[in-house]
Amino acid sequence: MGYKDVYEGWKADPEAFWMAAAEGIDWVTPPTKALFDENAPLYEWFADGEVNTCWNAVDRHVAAGNGDRTAIIYDSPVTHTKHTITYAELQTRVASLAGALRAKGIEKGDRVIIYMPMVPEALEAMLACARLGAIHSVVFGGFAAHELAVRIDDAKPKAIIAASCGIEPGRIVHYKPLLDGAIEQAEHAPDFCVIFQREQEVAHLEDGRDFDWHAFQYGVEPAECVTVKGNDPLYILYTSGTTGQPKGVVRPNGGHLVALNWTMKNIYNVQPGDVYWAASDVGWVVGHSYICYAPLIYGCTTVVFEGKPVGTPDAGTFWRMIEEHQIKVLFTAPTAFRAIKREDPKGELVKSYDLSCLQSLFLAGERADPDTIEWAKATLGVPVIDHWWQTETGYAIAANPLGIEEMPVKIGSPSVAMPGWDVQILDEAGHPVAPGALGAIAVKLPLPPGTLPTLWNAEARFRKSYLDHFPGYYETGDAGYIDEDGYLYIMARTDDVINVAGHRLSTGAMEEVLAAHPDVAECAVIGVSDALKGQLPLGFLCLNAGVDRDHGEVTKEVVTSVRDQIGPVAAFKLAVVVDRLPKTRSGKILRGTMAKIADGETYKMPATIDDPAILDEIRSALEGAGYAKG
Repeated sequence: MGYKDVYEGWKADPEAFWMAAAEGIDWVTPPTKALFDENAPLYEWFADGEVNTCWNAVDRHVAAGNGDRTAIIYDSPVTHTKHTITYAELQTRVASLAGALRAKGIEKGDRVIIYMPMVPEALEAMLACARLGAIHSVVFGGFAAHELAVRIDDAKPKAIIAASCGIEPGRIVHYKPLLDGAIEQAEHAPDFCVIFQREQEVAHLEDGRDFDWHAFQYGVEPAECVTVKGNDPLYILYTSGTTGQPKGVVRPNGGHLVALNWTMKNIYNVQPGDVYWAASDVGWVVGHSYICYAPLIYGCTTVVFEGKPVGTPDAGTFWRMIEEHQIKVLFTAPTAFRAIKREDPKGELVKSYDLSCLQSLFLAGERADPDTIEWAKATLGVPVIDHWWQTETGYAIAANPLGIEEMPVKIGSPSVAMPGWDVQILDEAGHPVAPGALGAIAVKLPLPPGTLPTLWNAEARFRKSYLDHFPGYYETGDAGYIDEDGYLYIMARTDDVINVAGHRLSTGAMEEVLAAHPDVAECAVIGVSDALKGQLPLGFLCLNAGVDRDHGEVTKEVVTSVRDQIGPVAAFKLAVVVDRLPKTRSGKILRGTMAKIADGETYKMPATIDDPAILDEIRSALEGAGYAKG
């Protein structure tokens, strides 16, 4: 069956489609039906089924005789450490940690915050919580104390599991003082903390509150898997909110298992035992879905990489990883490939490695510009698949489903809606627009299994954020269009669509033109206030390593290109060259913050910013160009 048959089959009978998909999971008590819509527009999936996520990710593979299969490959260029963990070893380690947590009072429904770097113990902590039916909330390691405190007060964890430190190229990130500061600031206090001591920094433990990871497991009874309901939460994952108060996305056990298991074959086209590498971090949704859960649920080998695409030690580290670990599918953010391309524009380093094992590259996390896709395709010689999803959804809304049918790639499009997703483009009044017309991207309710049913303790905010603007739809917050063939194009966050003299223009379309310039490694376009036209576009350019041309020449050329390819209506006249762009730690460019600086507005320092000093560099560049006077 091809994609269209599968998609139409889902549309004709969603209930049968998802009940069939649910057969790929080990249930304690199978669900009697898939969709529970009694409380619409709040929907639940497999609510009366009983299940355990850790059993499905670990124990069932051991029970099936695959205990010797490698579950986790750990590769840490920053500590010069590599090791592997089999499914049988993972089962022992997770059951032991879960037993120790249970002995300290953790049980079904309790919350546990996990504050860890990219080490296998982070996955073990997640799985140990899942084993007990406890709800984990992973906070990106190294987040500021205030941001951690906000999450402690929202989730009210009974325990916090942390590491003594994280390791970045050239520096140690001191986790324990940040954790201590967060507990001091927070109104809610955890009963206890478990600290994984790393040899690079051994942290002070508070007597009576803090326990050593290894010592506190000594002599405890390993824990068995605790049965939970299909609609019981597996985890809470906080995503940034517009008010500054983070939103706790809730992920239920049953739908999450069914959906992620389905994606591994149908989207990524892997088999149990294949090595699958999502080069992300456990603190983000990609790390939850595709470092920890989906590969293990499906019986693959997952990769935990503690390093960077460049600088650990060079721009060839991804190629070394692929060859050494025989990686079949790589999934990362476009920003990683832009960093590699900037250091090695001609792709010379790839020639030193045998990448014949690699089957495909998947990109997500931000818009994949055509130039990056073309470079990756030419460099790797495999399909490069852009796909689109969000923290809220947990997996792909739109993709090229390689395991069903490899469809023609349209550069700049994450391809087509996956089964479960009825994607529509709406105007401001909520009416569908014609093919090719720009509008708000929305998904007809109900959302499929594994997506957020609500926000943690914030149902009113859930409705306001996602459901109220377009009744009957989930509002994605992205803008784009669907072409005549049903291919979706994500052009910008709705907030990044700019209005130039009454014309709604996509910053993403302009960024495509800038990125195509041979000297440009990375770029961003923002809208800045203009008394005459309302807004004008302003481009930021980062140039490739080794480019020593006059910057004014480059900016003139990109201005001409935008005028030629998008037209005078874009009123694109100004671009500035900067050394780097401000980003979140997950690689998203902070366009909104840059726009506030350009307009001289006050702004709150984004909690997730990778390096706050970059904002001063942006301010200087803008002042040099006549902006940021305020």
